[in-house]
Amino acid sequence: MWHKPHLMTAVSDLLFLAGAAALVVAAVVWGTPRLRLFPLAEVRVTHELREVQRSELEQSLAELLRGNFFTVDVDAVRRSLEQLPWVRRAEVWRKWPSRIEVRIEEQQAAAHWGDGEGQLVNTYGEIFPASLSREQPLPRLSGPAGSSGEVLRRYEEFVQVLKPGSRRPAQVALSPRLAWLLKLEDGMLIELGREQAKAPIRMRLQRFVDYYPTLSETRYGRPIAVDMRYPNGFALRFPASAGQEVKGKK
Repeated sequence: MWHKPHLMTAVSDLLFLAGAAALVVAAVVWGTPRLRLFPLAEVRVTHELREVQRSELEQSLAELLRGNFFTVDVDAVRRSLEQLPWVRRAEVWRKWPSRIEVRIEEQQAAAHWGDGEGQLVNTYGEIFPASLSREQPLPRLSGPAGSSGEVLRRYEEFVQVLKPGSRRPAQVALSPRLAWLLKLEDGMLIELGREQAKAPIRMRLQRFVDYYPTLSETRYGRPIAVDMRYPNGFALRFPASAGQEVKGKK
């Protein structure tokens, strides 16, 4: 055969045609889900979910799970899951021979955000749009755009400072001028003002804790607000019926 070039050419042509036909068949087999080869039999979430509902998952993935084990777009599945309100992050991967596995990091609500409903702050200080499925005693935080992480950090700091006096902030607000205002669970307001090098916010709040036991012993009764913006003192405000403002020094 080596001495018959025309036979070698014919064999070469046949091999080329056979290879091309094999490629066409492979493309049809692997690219056409209708053949139902390697069907996708299961989607499994690897751990129990607390806030994300099964119905939400099914609705989110209904249009994305068409095809087979190899053709389903796992990146599209991940992006769709991360659009759900209580999903902070999702990971999706194939598990041979017929399963898609999903790991979901749920949002963990740390506080309400703003004056209205529908926005929460997670434990990373990130705002996400969602509503609580059950009543939870969460604080309410507010501040300028982009300040949620700082407000949450300050809230946690204030909790620690107030702890010895068995007091806890129910609300923490940062104004557009970067002044801090606290509202305790008993309704008392604490004005801390802006951060100052000579009188840091933490030091002013600590001064409130030190003097708190004496604040209900005034002749005007219990104050409704304490102004701690002074470097070395404070002012008390009482209900309108008392008509008084009392100032004290450190």
